[in-house]
Amino acid sequence: MFNLLLDAAANTSGGGFLGGLGIWGTVLYIAIFGVFIYFVIIRPQKKEQKKVQAMLSNMEVGDAVVTTSGFYGVIIDITDEDVIVEFGNNKNCRIPMKKSAIAQIEKAE
Repeated sequence: MFNLLLDAAANTSGGGFLGGLGIWGTVLYIAIFGVFIYFVIIRPQKKEQKKVQAMLSNMEVGDAVVTTSGFYGVIIDITDEDVIVEFGNNKNCRIPMKKSAIAQIEKAE
């Protein structure tokens, strides 16, 4: 039975798109799929990461921010990895958080 399948596979004349190219057709399919994945998934994600990094690197004290949880506040101090954000008019509501928790920044005027 296995020999019949091998003989049938060897005797096919390659019907279909790139079917007659054998192993090179398969390699071409994989290459096209890889390029598709790069342009649809990987490239846009890298562009978004660069945009977020640029936004976070341009943060300054006094900028108004929106956190990833939806809170509005003002930056009052910045360290290497953390920021201290003051929420509302209450001067006692100051919360340290990671820079990655900042979703949007509006520059101070």
